[in-house]
Amino acid sequence: MAMADERDPSLAAAVPVRHIPVEPARPRRRPGARGRSGVRTARRTTALLIIAALVATGGATVPEPSSPGWASPGLIGGGGWPFTGVPLSPEQAEGASYLPDSSAIRLADGRIRLIPSGGDTPVTVDASDPQVDTAVRSDNLWLSQGTIPTGGKGQTYRDMAARALLDLRLLTRPNGASLASWYTKWRYCWPRDSAFTVAAFTVTGHPSEARRVLRFLARAQSDNGMWAARYNADGTAVADGRQPQLDSLGWVLWAAWFYRVQTGPPDELPDLWPMVTRAADHLARSLDAEGLPPASSDYWERDPHREQDPRRPTLGVVGPVLAGLRSAADLARLRGDSGKQAEWQHAARRVSDAVARQFAPYGYPRSPVPGGLMDTSVTFLAPPFAPADEEITAAIANAARRQALPNGGVLPGERWSGTPDVAWTPETALFGLNSAASGRTDEALDRLSWLAAHRTSLGVLPEKVGPTGKPAGPAPLGWTASLVLLTLSALERPLPVP
Repeated sequence: MAMADERDPSLAAAVPVRHIPVEPARPRRRPGARGRSGVRTARRTTALLIIAALVATGGATVPEPSSPGWASPGLIGGGGWPFTGVPLSPEQAEGASYLPDSSAIRLADGRIRLIPSGGDTPVTVDASDPQVDTAVRSDNLWLSQGTIPTGGKGQTYRDMAARALLDLRLLTRPNGASLASWYTKWRYCWPRDSAFTVAAFTVTGHPSEARRVLRFLARAQSDNGMWAARYNADGTAVADGRQPQLDSLGWVLWAAWFYRVQTGPPDELPDLWPMVTRAADHLARSLDAEGLPPASSDYWERDPHREQDPRRPTLGVVGPVLAGLRSAADLARLRGDSGKQAEWQHAARRVSDAVARQFAPYGYPRSPVPGGLMDTSVTFLAPPFAPADEEITAAIANAARRQALPNGGVLPGERWSGTPDVAWTPETALFGLNSAASGRTDEALDRLSWLAAHRTSLGVLPEKVGPTGKPAGPAPLGWTASLVLLTLSALERPLPVP
C-alpha cells in the first residue's frame, strides 16, 4: 500500500472532482488594470502548472486534499453477491450507525441505506423494507460461518472485529482482487496487502474468500515469479513506472503457507504449488554472495536509492524474504518434495546468516549501517513471522519507543519524512500483532484499545490518525483490518510461525 511520503504518480487522476460554485459577476475593471490582471493570470497559470507537474511526478510536497473529498467514515454494503461497497459521505454519516453485524447503515432520520442484493448502487429505504432484513440476515449468516475473534475479551473488541471482517469482504472483488481501500488512490490491489487479507480470512474461518484471493495472485504472477507493484481491480497491472517490489514475494509465500497449514489438503487449490515454486525459486536465485536479496522498494514504496544504504536491501525487504523462504520450505515438506525443501531451506539460512552479520550489530535498523534508523519492519523478524529472539524483541521495543507519537500511535519509522505528527494504523497494529504473538498480552491490548478508540464515527478502521486523535486518510484500510483480526486471533490461540 502506498505510504504518505511517496505520492502516487497517478494522483493527478485521483484528485476528486469538486462542485465549484459559479462566481458572481465582478465589477468592471478600471482602465489600465488589464496589464496587472494579465500578470496575475500568468502567475496563477504558472503556479497551477507547477502544482500539476508536482502531482504528476509524485512530488512529496503536494498537500493532500482535505475531507470530505479524501475520507469516508465507512462503506455501505449489502448482503448479496457480489459483495459491493460504496462510501458514505461524512455529511450522511452524522448520527448514522451500522445495523448490528451488517454493512447496512441506519441514517440519522431512521431510514436504511444499503446496496440491494445483486446490485452495485446504494438505495435508501424505510426500516420496514424487506430488503433490509434480507441484507442483514445475509451478512449475519456470513459472519456465523466463521469466527469473530475477540482476543478473549468478550464484547470489548467484537464489534471492531466484525466490522473489519465485513469491510474486508466489501474490499474483495469477485475475481479475488483485494483492494487496499475504496478511494481512487487506494483502489488497487497490492500483493503485500492481499497476503494479509488471505491470512485474516483463513484464521477467521472463511477459506473460500482466502482461496479467491490466492487464485487472483496466482493468475497475476509473472512467469519469472514476480508480481507488479499493484493491480487494478480487473487484474491488470498498473503501468505507472513503479518497479516490482521484492517483499511481496515473501509475503505471498507466507500467506500461502499460512493458508495451507490452517486448512489442510493442498489439492483443493491446485494453483498454489506452481505459484509457490515460481516465487521461491526467484527469491533463492536473487541472493547475492552475502546472502541478501537485491535492493528494492518495500512497504514504504520508496525508491531504494533514497535509503541510508542504497546498495543493500532494507529490513522491509529482507524480513519478508526470510519469512517467505522458510514458508516455502515448509510447503515443500508438506508436499513431500525433499529437493525443493532442501534448496529453499538453504536459501533461508543464507538470508538468516546475512541478517545476523549485517543488521544485528547495529540493533536491526531499517538499513544496515551505524546509526541506522529504526522502523516497524523489525517486527517482520519476530512472531508470527519468525521464531522469537531476545535481541530482536529488544530491538522491537526500541523501535516502538522511537516511533511513538503523543497521540498514542506510531510513525512508520524513525525520522519519518512524511507528516511528523500523524500516526499510521498498520504500523501500530504490527506492533500489536507482534506483542500478541509473543505473549505480551498487555501490550497487545493497549494497541488494540488505541485502534478501537480511533475508529471513524461508524466504527471503521482508518489508515491514519491525526494529532488531535481524529481519523485521517481512507477508511476502511484493508491492511489494518487484517492485522487487527490476526492480533485478536493470536490472543485466543497461538498463530503458526514458519
